[in-house]
Amino acid sequence: MAFSLFRLILTGVLLLVGTIVLVLMYNSSLLSHKYFPVRNSKLLAVQPNCTMVTQQSNKPVVLLWFWPENKAFDFQDCKKLFKITNCKLTDDKSLYSKAEAVLIFHKAIYEDLSNLPTSPRPGFQRWIWLNMDSPTNTRQIEGLQSLFNLTLSYRRDADIPVRWKLTAKKQPAEEFVLPKKKRLLCWILENSDLNTTSVEGSSYYAKLVEYIKVHVFNTTLKGERYFQTISSCKFLLSFENSIHKDYISEIFNGPLAAGTVPIVLGPPRKNYEDFAPGTAFIHVSDFPDPMKLADLLLRLDEDSEAYMKYFTWRQFYTVRRHLTEENHKYTHAICQACYHVGLNKEYRVVRDLYKWFYQ
Repeated sequence: MAFSLFRLILTGVLLLVGTIVLVLMYNSSLLSHKYFPVRNSKLLAVQPNCTMVTQQSNKPVVLLWFWPENKAFDFQDCKKLFKITNCKLTDDKSLYSKAEAVLIFHKAIYEDLSNLPTSPRPGFQRWIWLNMDSPTNTRQIEGLQSLFNLTLSYRRDADIPVRWKLTAKKQPAEEFVLPKKKRLLCWILENSDLNTTSVEGSSYYAKLVEYIKVHVFNTTLKGERYFQTISSCKFLLSFENSIHKDYISEIFNGPLAAGTVPIVLGPPRKNYEDFAPGTAFIHVSDFPDPMKLADLLLRLDEDSEAYMKYFTWRQFYTVRRHLTEENHKYTHAICQACYHVGLNKEYRVVRDLYKWFYQ
């Protein structure tokens, strides 16, 4: 009798425990479905959009503190013209605390630095010094020597070098078709004013015109008209407004792009050859005086085969036209800053800006 009672109690306990276990398992199953639902195809379909939003929000903000010379352009032009999309460009100063980089145009800085950011600089933020002028045309402002983290300049050794580069072709191209030529030698000046060029340039020109005719145009030529005018000349005087290392501007790129031979006066020939084949241009230093240069140009005017040798480089390289519109004067540089910041996270301090730039 006692044994039967014990077996009955044990059976009851086992049934109760089994019931409790079943209830707990059922509740656990309900909780699992409630908080961890299986992803269906519709949920998976929206995931790429979520990823795109995340990527967009992760793009570094690059704040343009000043519009260089008030030449504003649409920030979307970086994408349209250069396919650069890896930063968020803005001129909204309220985003200063979020900006990974602040782009500061040298010419716009006040002598007392009062128009620079006054809020504390975030630890992750880099200041970029933007200056496309040569040392001759750059004023020194006290207090800038160790203020910047990156340099943006025409110089090859800048952190962000800005230049219209030749691009090597994957395969040699067919023979270059020369544009129709109407003039032998041309020069494009700002308002036809000789004072806008260097002393060396104006002096050389004054001697050169004693031996050969030079067609002078002004820089009001823009866009297609600019390149059509250059292409109508066999040679173009590409005289820089000052002579410094690497200071080789768009007046060299223009004739290369237009199918004209540039005659250069600037840094040494070797420096030009860092950026273009030596057979693509004529350097004034190749001649003892302007008369000898004029003699060569007049001979080449009569010898088409010899003249065409200045374009053999086009079989191997492509050259892109630079932007000539006034509002796009600094677009290339600003977009290059965006590209650099989007790819590089390094942080440093330019210890002595002027020692580097004026060396």
